[in-house]
Amino acid sequence: MAETAELTLDGKTISLPVIEGTEHEKAFDIGKLRDQTGYVTYDPGYKNTGATKSAITFLDGEEGILRYRGYPIEQLAEKSTFLEVAYLLIYGSLPTQAEFDAFRHEITQHSLVHEDIRKILDGFPSSAHPMGILASIVCSLTAFYPKSIAPELSKEELNLNIVRLIAKLPTIAAWSYKNSVGHPYVYPRNELDYTSNFLYMMFSYPTEQYEQNPVVVSALNKLLILHADHEQNCSTSTVRLVGSANASLYGSVSAGVNALWGPLHGGAN
Repeated sequence: MAETAELTLDGKTISLPVIEGTEHEKAFDIGKLRDQTGYVTYDPGYKNTGATKSAITFLDGEEGILRYRGYPIEQLAEKSTFLEVAYLLIYGSLPTQAEFDAFRHEITQHSLVHEDIRKILDGFPSSAHPMGILASIVCSLTAFYPKSIAPELSKEELNLNIVRLIAKLPTIAAWSYKNSVGHPYVYPRNELDYTSNFLYMMFSYPTEQYEQNPVVVSALNKLLILHADHEQNCSTSTVRLVGSANASLYGSVSAGVNALWGPLHGGAN
C-alpha cells in the first residue's frame, strides 16, 4: 500500500501521497493541494520544494555525496573525461567506445563559431565582464540558428542544438576572455581533446608555441566533471523556467549563465 500523509484543514482531512527517490529521500506530493483545499504552500527560496522528478543527479552537500546517473563522482573524476560524463548526463549511460567516438566527432564538427560573432565580440569594451559577454553570445546563437526557436523540435533537432552548445561554449568562453584582455582570438584545433582545446584557445598566443601542461589539463577535466550538474540549483532552475515557456535552448541557457553570474550562486562562476 502506498504511503500517504494526512493533512487536516478547516475540519477537512486530505491524503497527500508520499513519493520516494532513488536514494530513499521522501517528499509529499502536493500537486492537488489547491484543488482540494484552496490553499497553496509558502516556501521562501524554495528550500523545501522539489520542482520535478529527475534521475540525473543526487547531491547531498552535508555528507559530501555527488552522483551522476548513480555513478559516484569520485569514480567519474578518476576514470572518465568530461565529454564521457556529458554523454552520461545527456543520454543516461556511459558511452561505449564507438558511441564516444561518434559523439566526439559530432562535437569537433561544431567547435567553430560564425565569423560574425567576432564582430559582436569586438563591440564589447575590454572592461566588459566575461560572463556578460558569454551570456550575450550564447543568446545570439538563436540568430545564427533560427530553426532553434521553433516551439516544437524533433529529437534530432534538439540533439543538434545540445551538441552545438557543448562544442561552441569553449570557443565562446575563450574568446570572451581574450576580448577582456585585448588579445587576439585563437581558433579551435580539433585534433586536441576537449579540455586541452579549451586551454589552448584561452592561453596560447600566435607569437609562440603553446605547450599543454598535463597536470593542468587533468585538473580542469576534473573541475568540469565536478561542476557538470548540481541538481536544481539557481542556474539550472532558471534554464528550466525559461525553457518551460518554449524559449529556445540558447535563450534558456543564456538566462542560466546570467543566474550563474550572480555572486550568491556559490562562487561557481
